Amino acid sequence: MSEPKKRRIAPIIAFSVAALLGALFWVLATSKSGTVDKLGVIDSPLLGRPEPAVRSTTLDGATFDLARRKGSWVVLNFFNSTCAPCRAEHPELAKFVQQQQSFGAEGAEFYTVLQYSDSLEDVKGFFLTNGGTWPIIRDDNGNINVAFGVAQVPETFIIDPNGVVRLRWAGQIDATTLSQLVQQLRDAFKVGA
Repeated sequence: MSEPKKRRIAPIIAFSVAALLGALFWVLATSKSGTVDKLGVIDSPLLGRPEPAVRSTTLDGATFDLARRKGSWVVLNFFNSTCAPCRAEHPELAKFVQQQQSFGAEGAEFYTVLQYSDSLEDVKGFFLTNGGTWPIIRDDNGNINVAFGVAQVPETFIIDPNGVVRLRWAGQIDATTLSQLVQQLRDAFKVGA
């Protein structure tokens, strides 16, 4: 290519790149980030609606039906044994479960829901090594993860005693935050009752 042609094309390329960067900046500056708030609470079409039907078995072979948990606050935590944030939050979830158990019948029930791709042997090994006395729900065909719209683990849902989904949290969570969220929802539920 001759030097004069390069000089004519260079401004066009520079203008095109500038226009593309400007458009990208405009999209980012004007986009609504309302689906994720500062804490990890995210929007979901399930919020304020009845929980999806969940019928499965636990890792130890017991039957599980989420609809039979009505009357209790329920926390579902979606998990994969190879997920680093899932593994990191595990001790915090154990603290949360212990705290809720200290409340007796008033405490929230806690369940881990597996991803269908997770190895059951790896899950058993993880819980054997790291503890955890709560039920672990199998999702052999992925229907539970799909019904809740789980995009990436860990995700945590809080369901009220009427079986209505009240909160969805994306990412790692700690015991204090989870306890506070359950209590805030519990307080709001009492006011609305």
